[in-house]
Amino acid sequence: MTTWTALTTAPSQAHAEALGEALETLEPSPSAVAVLEIEDGSGLWEIGGYFEAQPDAVALDLLAAAHGARPFAVARLDDRDWVAQVRRELSPVEAGRFVVHGGHDASRVPAHRIGLLIEAAMAFGTGHHGTTRGCLLALERLIREGARPRRVLDVGAGTGVLAMAAAAALRVPALATDIDPVAVATARANIRANRLTPWVATRRADGLADPAVRRGAPYDIVFANILARPLRRLAGPVAAMTSPGGVAVLSGLLDAQAPGVEGVWRAHGFAPAFRLRGLGGWTTLALRRL
Repeated sequence: MTTWTALTTAPSQAHAEALGEALETLEPSPSAVAVLEIEDGSGLWEIGGYFEAQPDAVALDLLAAAHGARPFAVARLDDRDWVAQVRRELSPVEAGRFVVHGGHDASRVPAHRIGLLIEAAMAFGTGHHGTTRGCLLALERLIREGARPRRVLDVGAGTGVLAMAAAAALRVPALATDIDPVAVATARANIRANRLTPWVATRRADGLADPAVRRGAPYDIVFANILARPLRRLAGPVAAMTSPGGVAVLSGLLDAQAPGVEGVWRAHGFAPAFRLRGLGGWTTLALRRL
């Protein structure tokens, strides 16, 4: 089926979110809408709509102008199986003892490594991005340093790869949460495919306010692979749910953003454990709760 994309940028989160909501009311309506912060220090946000019928260019321009955004760039996509193409092009990713792979590469996982099957889908976290790999490397280091957590939380879990990695390596209960229902469904499917259902639970939740998240506290390892701004907001709530001596692994940070985020978390009772760089411009922070 032929699809169209409509992409633009807005100067702030408020403008972008308002435009994203307005875009959903357009006729023909988009099959999906995405609102993402552009992590280049510009402060801009990207808004994208995906359509199964050609969108109304004039209506798009009016929406953009009304919300302080640039005119939409509309493109027609070839009729192809994008998921199948991604599966063909993604190679296994190694991070310490972990190998993240698609089903087509299962035979390439060495016997002494932990294979994590993640199929291409509409959720973040195939392991190929530097932020996800940084979290896996941080988990590897924590295990080598003797970490023996009792409970693990993965906030903004995407495909669920981090919660699954902790459960597979340590055989401890893990909770994977995400605000996006597609991500939660994807994580659930991946957990079943990796035979980790007894160990990893999923929950659709916005941040840490969900009752299921609170019931599971305190957590000994908390993963938060999201963006700089929400990471700053999460410092207090995560501190309240992390056990003394527990570790928060933060990613989704450009190298230049890491010191500022670390400073916010220090103010909420965390101290630096270690920092991983050299991840394609991204930094992963491991911070210990005092």
